[in-house]
Amino acid sequence: MPAGGAAAGTGRAANRYYDGPVSDHFDGTRFFNPDGEEPNNFVELLRWQFGGGRVAWPTEWPSPFPPAVPEARVEGDRLVVTMVGHATILIQTAGLNILTDPVWSDRASPLPFAGPKRVNPPGVRLADLPTIDIVLVTHNHYDHLDLATLKTLARRDDCLIFTPLGNDRIIGPAAGKGRVTTMDWGGSAPLTADVTLHCEPCHHWSARGLADRRMALWSAFLIETPGGKIYHIGDTGFHRGINYRAIREKHGSIRLANLPFGAYEPRWFMRPQHQNPDEAVQGMVASGAAFVAGHHWGTFRLTNEGVDEPLAALESALDAAGIGRERFRALRPGEMFEVPRSTV
Repeated sequence: MPAGGAAAGTGRAANRYYDGPVSDHFDGTRFFNPDGEEPNNFVELLRWQFGGGRVAWPTEWPSPFPPAVPEARVEGDRLVVTMVGHATILIQTAGLNILTDPVWSDRASPLPFAGPKRVNPPGVRLADLPTIDIVLVTHNHYDHLDLATLKTLARRDDCLIFTPLGNDRIIGPAAGKGRVTTMDWGGSAPLTADVTLHCEPCHHWSARGLADRRMALWSAFLIETPGGKIYHIGDTGFHRGINYRAIREKHGSIRLANLPFGAYEPRWFMRPQHQNPDEAVQGMVASGAAFVAGHHWGTFRLTNEGVDEPLAALESALDAAGIGRERFRALRPGEMFEVPRSTV
């Protein structure tokens, strides 16, 4: 039996989202990380939740940046990214507006009255958000897949949504038929005549509840544009740097990588699914990214570390690696970053 789940061949009788052939990361019922680690079980979750060690967060942690008003379009090889919050980033280049893991809701939760609550408002008001062409949803955890936001964007902009296998069953009823395209690891899709989207592996997992673990795929994305390549990871464990080295070998130089570096404590529980700041810096080096937009910190309290601890740890890791802090930008809501054209 392949690592990662139940025996193959049970199909949709056991998987509510996806029915497809067995592969090196799908056993017929559940997806898994090749040569990787499964998510922790319920007993380990309880051990973490009741084990103490959580640093208190403020109820509000305002960004130093005012709400951004992005340009309508960014043309040519200019590349501008704007932080909305957590893993929601507006990417503008080659005349396209691309939005990652959009969450405008107050909570990253299935419940409107409970669960992780924002400590700062979105860095771009929906009214100021330019027309979105492409939405990338990396996986189905609630801090990355927000049905209310996707429904609003789909109705407002008629945007196209790209997501890994199985997530269309979740997104489709909210976004409408014909808007959602699913991709498997290694797949590619043209966005325009000169911009191509690639779906690539990352080390994570998926679930919307207690009974659907790993029934939909998770992924990273690489966007190939005339101005350079953009690598976006919503969530990942470091996984010995395997996927970072693979992305460099396959795609070559990367102008910008959007890398998560928060939500990582305690390490015994989070290590397989969330890299820490030091590992994010190692990932930057292994992937060969010239610049990094750091995300997945300072908006939703998901784990044990304090709200500003990821930034301090990131700066220490960059200094130890001899990498200028201006190359790895820990973005705050409303912050805009025009990525230099020249590589480092």
